[in-house]
Amino acid sequence: MTNGAWEVAGPDDGPLIVFIHGTRLTRTSWRAVVLRLSDTYRCLCVDLPGHGALADEPFSLDAAADCIDAAIDDAHGGPAVLVGLSLGGYVAMTAAARSPGRVRGLVLTGSTAEPSGITALAFRLFAWALVAAPERQLDALNTWAFRRRYPAEIAEPIVAAGYWPRGGAVAVRSLTKTRFRDRLRAYGGPTLVINGGLDLIFRLGERSFLRDIPNVSRRVLPLSGHLTPLDLPDAFASAVRAFMERLEN
Repeated sequence: MTNGAWEVAGPDDGPLIVFIHGTRLTRTSWRAVVLRLSDTYRCLCVDLPGHGALADEPFSLDAAADCIDAAIDDAHGGPAVLVGLSLGGYVAMTAAARSPGRVRGLVLTGSTAEPSGITALAFRLFAWALVAAPERQLDALNTWAFRRRYPAEIAEPIVAAGYWPRGGAVAVRSLTKTRFRDRLRAYGGPTLVINGGLDLIFRLGERSFLRDIPNVSRRVLPLSGHLTPLDLPDAFASAVRAFMERLEN
């Protein structure tokens, strides 16, 4: 079932999980994980401003958090567990800090680096590259890479939805203006961090990022890079399921 900027799968009365995509992608990047969880859970995947169905809406963290709130309200299933990849993880922390009563828990992947100092410079360079590269050639390269790296179950929904580098660049630049450790601490609820063993920036940065943050557990999935839910959907979905079961017990 779809509703403009989000789509829902799973039983109406299942515990709600909201999946939030990474930079330049859309909600379709979560299809493989949702397939593995929607037998039990009500899985809601959103498009962020500047991406997909909301490509014409300017990105800001508050606007992105508004989308999460609206999706939860539409699903009549709050509070929800928020699962965020990369940009989506930073949005999840923002939404949880702003409205902790709506959020049962967080699952963060590829988002355990504070975008300040040298890291902020890397984020800005990435944002610059997204808009500096010729869009048609960049799209073709993305399509080739996704189809080469992933099975059709994962690659084809992403390719069909297209890529949104300009909206992604605005989003990445906006992250450098905020401190997310403060937002994660303000939330204070149960949090699972899943990082890929090969995602060195975020995996090696997670200890300092999570220092003194309560209620956090960590998982590292070896042989996985930054796109852990795409690289290892079975293992990622199993980790999310185990986290949900701990919340319910």
